[in-house]
Amino acid sequence: MNESLIPGTLWIVSAPSGGGKTSLTRALLPRLSAKGWAAEISVSYTTRAPRPGEQEGIHYHFVDEPAFATMVEHGDFLEHAEVFGKHYGTGLTRTKELLGRGVDVILDIDWQGARQVRARRSDVQSVFILPPSSAELERRLRARGTDSDEVIAARMRAARAEMSHHGEYDYLLVNRDFERALEEMAAIFVARRLRGATQQARHEALIDHLLAEAAP
Repeated sequence: MNESLIPGTLWIVSAPSGGGKTSLTRALLPRLSAKGWAAEISVSYTTRAPRPGEQEGIHYHFVDEPAFATMVEHGDFLEHAEVFGKHYGTGLTRTKELLGRGVDVILDIDWQGARQVRARRSDVQSVFILPPSSAELERRLRARGTDSDEVIAARMRAARAEMSHHGEYDYLLVNRDFERALEEMAAIFVARRLRGATQQARHEALIDHLLAEAAP
């Protein structure tokens, strides 16, 4: 079978703010690419303002509240949620297009969005990333240098709420050491690619040839 005909896998990766999911997923892509496996991080739509260094279409699609509401009304999102008073959503059309081309799609979303996606698709895989401690999580948030003490306190409360949903995910990682966590995440993605049904479809011609040779 042509590998391009094998659908990609839809992945959900969640973590509390400061858990490291963005850094890990972006570092994961070249590792998968080196193995010849295509993967892409979904670019979400959001109503929040861009942070310094963020670019339209690369980090997010930045839209205003009326435009976002219209997209919700038209069913343009695979999932959408409100976080800290701003809205975030995953584009449905682009996700389907990539999966159909055999590209793994990574959704960087929270537990609310994860529940919506699971309700719509049964083939999704999910990973939750935990920080090594509350103290380290707060240190990472403060290291950004963008939030006030009040905002950080709110993010820590939200983090505890987010982490309480870790049991809803297929895989659980602790981001204590970045390189080790990246290695473990890559192992999860590689294992999914090597599942029997996927490999049988990918190597159908080889398997048929081997079995034909073995026939008496």
